Amino acid sequence: MIIVGVRFKDVGKVYYFDPDKFSADDLPQGTPVIVETGRGAEYGIVALEKRDADIRGISQPIRKVLRIATPEDTTQEIANRKREEEAKITCMEKIKDHNLEMHLVDVELTFDLSKIIFFFTADGRVDFRELVKDLAATFRMRIELRQIGVRDEAKMLSGIGICGRVLCCASFLDEFQPVSIKSAKDQGLSLNPTKISGICGKLMCCLKYEEETYAHLIQGMPGVGDLVRTPAGDGDVLSINILRQTAKVAVRVKNQDDPVTDTYHVTDIKILEHRPQCERGCTCPKCRDK
Repeated sequence: MIIVGVRFKDVGKVYYFDPDKFSADDLPQGTPVIVETGRGAEYGIVALEKRDADIRGISQPIRKVLRIATPEDTTQEIANRKREEEAKITCMEKIKDHNLEMHLVDVELTFDLSKIIFFFTADGRVDFRELVKDLAATFRMRIELRQIGVRDEAKMLSGIGICGRVLCCASFLDEFQPVSIKSAKDQGLSLNPTKISGICGKLMCCLKYEEETYAHLIQGMPGVGDLVRTPAGDGDVLSINILRQTAKVAVRVKNQDDPVTDTYHVTDIKILEHRPQCERGCTCPKCRDK
């Protein structure tokens, strides 16, 4: 199917639309357009030019591009963004008046001014029925309060990560990918939550970037505590360096009580026995006997 990709936020997800009567020359990347969405007409920017794409995995219906945005449309969009800031201040005051345990994160106003959406976070369920009535009486339009998670909050508010750069989710990630603690383990990172968690409190999204590379490199490598054979003799693996493809091994030479520690490339060692580690990552006797 012929589609065109449209983004509604600077770092938002790209949605597909039917270009209808418009040609590729009419809709180059960066063109402001008015498109038909489930909540009415919306103002967006073309992120992917007109192309033929396989959309069988897309669940939402493919709606049409209504028209190319006019200067008046752009002026209205700018005015809507200003009204969102004013609505945010008003809503925060009313949340305080109703003494609700919720934190307002962001406000979105539809292009046709038919609905206003308030995004908030809260520790549990919040009874905001009276708040909705109060907001409806104030703004005279449909009101929607939507509870979001901490990752969405970080994306909306932005910030600086521990790397010193703007958060990935707020700068270029258009959607979140699932991240598991296994990614940190495979990359040999400290499992200290303060070192592998982002400012949202969840595992850092960047753990996903090199997951595939580390999964490939770790294949065939020994684990800590494994019994291996080296050119100097048999010994126990003390640590591994996945990127350098090396392992530090303590080899016990005959007629010598103290082991000799040296580093070997994985091509120079042979795994004789895998020794599972316990949850703490040690090689205690209990684990070695498994």
